[in-house]
Amino acid sequence: MLMKEYRICMPLTVEEYRIGQLYMISKHSHEQSERGEGVEVVQNEPYEDPTHGQGQFTEKRVYLNSKLPSWARAVVPKIFYVTEKAWNYYPYTITEYTIFDSEPKGEEEIEVCLVDIAYDEIPERYYKESEDLRYFKSEKTDRGVLQEGWIDNQEPIMCSYKLVTVKFEVWGLQTRVEQFVHKVIRDVLLLGHRQAFAWVDEWIEMTMDEVREYERATQEATNRKIGPFPPSISITETPLASVARNGPSSAPSTPLSTEPPEYLSVPKDRPRKKSAPETLTLPDPNRRDSGFRLASIFSWGSTPSPQPE
Repeated sequence: MLMKEYRICMPLTVEEYRIGQLYMISKHSHEQSERGEGVEVVQNEPYEDPTHGQGQFTEKRVYLNSKLPSWARAVVPKIFYVTEKAWNYYPYTITEYTIFDSEPKGEEEIEVCLVDIAYDEIPERYYKESEDLRYFKSEKTDRGVLQEGWIDNQEPIMCSYKLVTVKFEVWGLQTRVEQFVHKVIRDVLLLGHRQAFAWVDEWIEMTMDEVREYERATQEATNRKIGPFPPSISITETPLASVARNGPSSAPSTPLSTEPPEYLSVPKDRPRKKSAPETLTLPDPNRRDSGFRLASIFSWGSTPSPQPE
């Protein structure tokens, strides 16, 4: 199991981040989705927790087939996705990613990773000049350009803490899979938070009701963009009827006697079927007129010697 805590500083207030995060997740998911790939929203509804109070629950499926390396495609199904479940009780959010069900065991060492949205390198395929925060300046907030060392002197500033646990206990693949999943998650967090600030002029004047409506409309468009998927196969366990001939249904179905039941017994007067002749006569190998020869049992890997005539 590999645990990492990602710390992401943002040039926003905590309240601004609440709206900016919702806007970014919806737009980012729509941009990164195409037919058969991307983020499908399964559920998004209000949720009340006895400890944290009113919040929002979302369940998503992140389809990753085309993004998997070749060694991973060989061991996963053709339609492969990671389930994301999030309980958002702002400013606290619990997010769960599931590939296979598992539970953490005992205390694990946590690696702290600082993410710099302006100067950390992102994969080349995700780079856009308009989202490069080393050159971006917001017109509506007058924030930016983010110069090197901006975290030490930026106002306002906040930090988002995200603890991610990846567990994949499959012999021979555990280390590679856990490191790969963390790399994917780090890239997503870095790109998403870069975009949240690069798009600040699009969402900074939105109210919570407006961003929720934008979220709903964008999720519907994203699901249509991904397209329908084949129905999943559900396997349920159905108890079989008891084979006991007598007694209540709760009685054990396996007979307690070692003798077979009467309806499985073979009649004693049933004639036995002969599947082969009772006597088999073989030619005498010592007779010279016999065409029968006995092969040597010690002739593995050797050339058989000619038989005398």
